[in-house]
Amino acid sequence: MNVSRSEGVAVSAVLEEGERVTVATDVGEARVTWVRAEVPRLVLALGHGAGGGVEARDLVALAGALPGAGVSVALVEQPWRVAGKKVAPAPKTLDKGWEAVWGEVAGEGVPVVAGGRSAGARVACRTGAGLGAAGVLALSFPLHPPGKPERSRAEELLGTGVPTLVVQGGRDPFGRPEEFPAGSYELAEVAYGDHGFAVPKKAPVGQEEALGVITDAVGAWLERLPVG
Repeated sequence: MNVSRSEGVAVSAVLEEGERVTVATDVGEARVTWVRAEVPRLVLALGHGAGGGVEARDLVALAGALPGAGVSVALVEQPWRVAGKKVAPAPKTLDKGWEAVWGEVAGEGVPVVAGGRSAGARVACRTGAGLGAAGVLALSFPLHPPGKPERSRAEELLGTGVPTLVVQGGRDPFGRPEEFPAGSYELAEVAYGDHGFAVPKKAPVGQEEALGVITDAVGAWLERLPVG
């Protein structure tokens, strides 16, 4: 299945077409932007990282591509981001915000895959099985802080308990693909991509092609998920 989508699709167009829902949580108001499939067979819930929001290029690319393949995408903004704060709170607070939104994303009557990029990927890994997710999608999983491989977060990734896909940039300072430990998860590499999946202008692959690797890898993995 080819679900790649040109980066020429404006971020604003994808987000503005979505339906926004505010969800009250114990740690503030979260916001979900829905980009729905006409006849959904899955929901992919995606959280953002600690340094940005749902306008990240990989999240927008997936929201633009997957609904046409029967996957509704729910872009989840954590309460700290909705409130306009610049610094993300502690992991436990992020988990609480995510867990409180689960009722909204799981209310469509189809299986839900928990996902996110960077810090959002960690949240999905920590909470996915407990929430009943059909799988976990980890985009730019921060395996360790840059330059500090001894501070590994591999246990979060290895302990998801559900089918898991990691999509990682080939030059991500938070963990290059070859640094990841063996495990039952799948890993797709975006060659030359950094932590935000940006590729250098001189790279033999362009930005659009890099985003196509992401959407194609995720689309194929979702097709293979054992969901009823």
